[in-house]
Amino acid sequence: MTVNRTSRRRHGTRTWLLIVVLTAGLAGCGKESGTTQPAGGEVVKYGPAPKESYHPKIGRRGGRFVISSFGEGLKSFNPITASETSTTDYTARIYEPLVKEDPWTRDIRPWLAESWEHSDDYLVWTFHLRKDVKFNNGAPFTADDVLFTFQLIYDPKIACSARDGLLVDGQPWKIEKVNDHTVRFTLPGPYAVFLTRLASVTDMVIVCKSACEAAYQAGTFNSFLGADATSGQVVGTGPFMLDKYVPGQRLYLKRNPHYWKKDAAGNPLPYLDGMVVLWVQTVDNMMLNFKSGETDGYGLRGTDYPILKPLEKQGDFKIYELGPLFGSEFLCFNQNPGKNKDTGQPYIEPYKVKWFRETKFRQAISHAIDREGLVKTVHNGLAFPQYGPESPSTGYFYNPDLKPYDYNLDKARALLEGIGLKDRDGDGVIEDADGHPVQFTLMTNSGNNIREQTAEIARKDMTKLGIKVDLKYIEFNLLISKLDETFEWDAIVMGLTGSPEPHDGANVWPSGARNHMWFPREPAPSTDWEKRIDEIFAAGIKEMDPAKRKVLYDEWQAIANEHQPFIWTTAAMGMAAIRNKFENVYPTPLAGYYRQATSWNIEEIFIKEGYPLE
Repeated sequence: MTVNRTSRRRHGTRTWLLIVVLTAGLAGCGKESGTTQPAGGEVVKYGPAPKESYHPKIGRRGGRFVISSFGEGLKSFNPITASETSTTDYTARIYEPLVKEDPWTRDIRPWLAESWEHSDDYLVWTFHLRKDVKFNNGAPFTADDVLFTFQLIYDPKIACSARDGLLVDGQPWKIEKVNDHTVRFTLPGPYAVFLTRLASVTDMVIVCKSACEAAYQAGTFNSFLGADATSGQVVGTGPFMLDKYVPGQRLYLKRNPHYWKKDAAGNPLPYLDGMVVLWVQTVDNMMLNFKSGETDGYGLRGTDYPILKPLEKQGDFKIYELGPLFGSEFLCFNQNPGKNKDTGQPYIEPYKVKWFRETKFRQAISHAIDREGLVKTVHNGLAFPQYGPESPSTGYFYNPDLKPYDYNLDKARALLEGIGLKDRDGDGVIEDADGHPVQFTLMTNSGNNIREQTAEIARKDMTKLGIKVDLKYIEFNLLISKLDETFEWDAIVMGLTGSPEPHDGANVWPSGARNHMWFPREPAPSTDWEKRIDEIFAAGIKEMDPAKRKVLYDEWQAIANEHQPFIWTTAAMGMAAIRNKFENVYPTPLAGYYRQATSWNIEEIFIKEGYPLE
């Protein structure tokens, strides 16, 4: 799971069913299944085109796909150490995994590995690698690159968030080289999501040993492939490669001349000459860039829909409505009682930690979040209230029986008074028993007006409870540094990327997980409910029976719903606007690239005849 500018990444055996299309979530919102009602009254029907519609055409070469992003630009080009989408949105175009998921069904497809077999007990897996793959520098792809990649992932000196989800009872997988194009994985015990984890296009991609080994041996890999990396250093097998990066302004990716994949006629892919990313300061600017024709794709917000929908014909684009996103948006409090090793000072004031660690405090704040209001005012009706860690689009593993936290300030006040937080001096601000006013700073990433508006609305409602909230909007990568490194923050409005597979949250939920946001680097569970979550994730990864896994993960969602370590707000509608000049466009919710409005099959996309190759 990853923090994303717009969420943070959740890092999956093949799942046993197709994604259920959201009937439970929509029924709870009082809407007809498969539709939603934006402001203005027009009914939007949504869902991806069926898999049967996928018939990629033979394309022509040339042209570029241009998108925009907001913030200060890339954090790095290092796919091993990345835990943020400001990196992985683009490294996913440069690096590739051994296998990939089918973007409709989640069935596992061959990719860098062309075939595999497993032992009867599913503990030993042998993968046969493609022999026609080269890295973008011309170096051959071999088993040595696979072994080296996992050496990096499992090395505790390397800052790799994927490692949390790749342990079985605390033990790593064993990876062996059989020959130059065969590798064997031996698992310490049952691991229910082995193939799906290998299919992650963000954190299970293969790096080039010859390009990275010197930095690793020198002990500098954590800082290797930073935003100042050169094209010769960023070496992957993907359809595109680094051309040039102008920090905070533009990223140019160009065609990988050695890319292994061919179309049905045997022509080399990708068709496009490259991709361009323009950095802007706000999401509003991203929308304006698309509206003006500067960019080719854009992931819509609900408020953009009534602006862009009437312009589809004039602007020669199409809006794809794909249903609730897998990701989640939430407010989170810092419960870390630790101290800065250099200064000896606590990350945050101990009396604040005491408030934040009270379940009733977090429940009170949850009752103060007007989710229906957020859906209407922030998302223009194109979102859904959320009360737990899984989106209704998760399907099989979604627990529809979670307690809804209704917007009720009286309930919130009663909960706060129950833990001794009340206005003791009549100044309109509640205090704790020691006289500390309940006041804290709420941060989110600047330029994301959805989060800024969410934070402002939450602030206003908390003010009605007598809580003083100071808002602070900061650049995304700086916010990630506070979350991952300094731990000096009170509360945040943030998001996590989602997945239909609950164990993809193993880098978030178990104690000590790298993205365990509410108590960063928690050495061991400090509450009974956290201990039970640790037990659930340890058991869920070993349970091969999907029905039994469902029981476990339903319990996890119920615990999270009760204790509210994240105070969830809304699940937004996934929408993408893409110019009609592009052919072979098949967006799906599972593909996960709605954020950048590009597609899972970017190597097959081309510019139609009659449009200039600009």
